[in-house]
Amino acid sequence: MIKSISLLSRRDGWSREAFVMHWVEVHAPLAHAVPGLRRYVQSHIVGERTRPDIPAMDIAVDGIAELWFDDAEAMTRAMASPEAKRLHADGALFIGRIRTFVVEEKVVVPATA
Repeated sequence: MIKSISLLSRRDGWSREAFVMHWVEVHAPLAHAVPGLRRYVQSHIVGERTRPDIPAMDIAVDGIAELWFDDAEAMTRAMASPEAKRLHADGALFIGRIRTFVVEEKVVVPATA
C-alpha cells in the first residue's frame, strides 16, 4: 500500500467551521467515487503539542487528508480520473494551501484490538 498525506490550510476568508463543514459534507462524498481509492481519512486539528527542545515549524494547518492506494500505479491512475479531477476542483474552492507527501508506512507499533 502507498498513501498520500496532505497538509491543508483553508482559503482566506473561510472560517475554520466553514472549512470543516465543506470538507466533511461536500468534499468527502466526492472521494467515494475515485477509482482505486482504498481508504480516505480526514484528521481535523483540535490542538497542538509543542516540544521545548525542538523549535516548531511556522506553518498553519487546518486539516490533514490521507488517501490510500494499492500501489503507485493505482495512485497515478486514480489521480488522472475524472472523479479525482472533480475532487481536486472542489478542493480549490476551500483549500488555500496544500502540501502533499507520498509515503510508505513502516509500522513500528502495530494497532491493538
